[in-house]
Amino acid sequence: MNLTSLVTIKKLATALCTIAAVSSLTFTANVYAAEKLEKESLKLGFIKLTDMAPLAVALEKGYFEDEGLSVQLEAQANWKVLLDRVISGELDGAHMLATLPFGTAIGYGTKADIVSAFTLTLNGDAITVSNDVWKQMKPQIPMKDGKPVHPIKADTLKPVLEKYKAAGKPFNMAMTFPVGTHNMKLRYWLAAGGIKPGFYAPPEDTSGQIDAEAMLSVTPPPQMPATMDSGTIVGYCVGEPWNQQAVFKGIGVPVISDYELMKNSAEKIFGVTKEFADKNPNTHKAVIKALIRASMWLDAENNKNRNEGVEMLSQKQYVGADYEVLANSMTGSFEYEKGDKRPLADFNVFFRHNGSYPYYSDAIWSLTQMRRWGQINEYKPDAWYLETAKKVYRPDVYMAAAKALIADGKAKAGDFPADSETGIKPASAEFIDGVSFDASKPNDYLAKFAIGLKGKQKVVGGKVVE
Repeated sequence: MNLTSLVTIKKLATALCTIAAVSSLTFTANVYAAEKLEKESLKLGFIKLTDMAPLAVALEKGYFEDEGLSVQLEAQANWKVLLDRVISGELDGAHMLATLPFGTAIGYGTKADIVSAFTLTLNGDAITVSNDVWKQMKPQIPMKDGKPVHPIKADTLKPVLEKYKAAGKPFNMAMTFPVGTHNMKLRYWLAAGGIKPGFYAPPEDTSGQIDAEAMLSVTPPPQMPATMDSGTIVGYCVGEPWNQQAVFKGIGVPVISDYELMKNSAEKIFGVTKEFADKNPNTHKAVIKALIRASMWLDAENNKNRNEGVEMLSQKQYVGADYEVLANSMTGSFEYEKGDKRPLADFNVFFRHNGSYPYYSDAIWSLTQMRRWGQINEYKPDAWYLETAKKVYRPDVYMAAAKALIADGKAKAGDFPADSETGIKPASAEFIDGVSFDASKPNDYLAKFAIGLKGKQKVVGGKVVE
């Protein structure tokens, strides 16, 4: 057979190529002809947290390249800068707080249309307090075999807070962004222990400190340990490695992981503007394919690849923390008080439990918490929550990417939810307060809480009114 015949056969095979061949490991231009990428070179943003791992893995293991993508990953200073740069188009997409697109959807702070077809991680956060606060909490904490009984509830913090109040000192804690998961989780933990975390009343008051007993404010993740060490704050909620950093520096103690607070909650997503998704559907799907493969790799065979993943993340261009600090939460265990290391295999979940699928119910939970604390300062009917979730989450894109990977032989159908998946998880009471969340009844859910807005309540003039 001569060279001309070979070329002719190759061209014919390419013309008949299915979507499966688009992501073939060969890199010829002909392979991509069947489903041409609208944009091949991408700049994606992230914050220096371990849960950006799928992005780093997709780049380092060549999964982006396998999809015909040339990707640059760029660390951002904080969530506000990251969001603004995605909206402006300076970034094509980014690692985002799972709640962030819903803030933009309702116009809290910034109005924009962000969509997500991929959940980067479940869990991955913790709440850390200073050594002094921990010392004052311990007398209220039950002990077993000389160690604190977990999970630790915020009612053990209440006597400490009352001492601060009696001394005329504010009890300052930090989270990473007003419409961020860390804010919602810290508020949930405090309120479950009978501590008021404060309300918002936009647009007049966006402090989130109306009627607050604990004063919450924003600090970028990498700055949290130093800010606590300086005495500006006495605790914080953040992702890793910034809780373990406090342990290693001897300046604080993680008291609860978010896995214990609310099991398998969506923590980070990959987000793009709706405009980008609409203009670049093939490119968007290609990115999701690469991220799915990265997440599968991270969770494969009981986390067998995590040590290699930690080595990647320890590089300066990614998280840049010491290997030992990153490994302390990412390789199957978690250290609370210094020396108190406990098994916690699901502290970071990237793929198992259908962890990367964008569930509408996760979105609805985020929206209920925004309503609970006044960021949504008026009643919304149940249907509104699902409608808003569907404006942001794109499980159709996720499943298209999944099916392409199955066709490529890179995944199996059993790795993903069934085609009949509704996007609504069953009702669950796996929260620290035992309150059951049913995504089909968000207003009934809100009515169950002693602290927080419910029904037709709103915040007006610094007070909750009916």
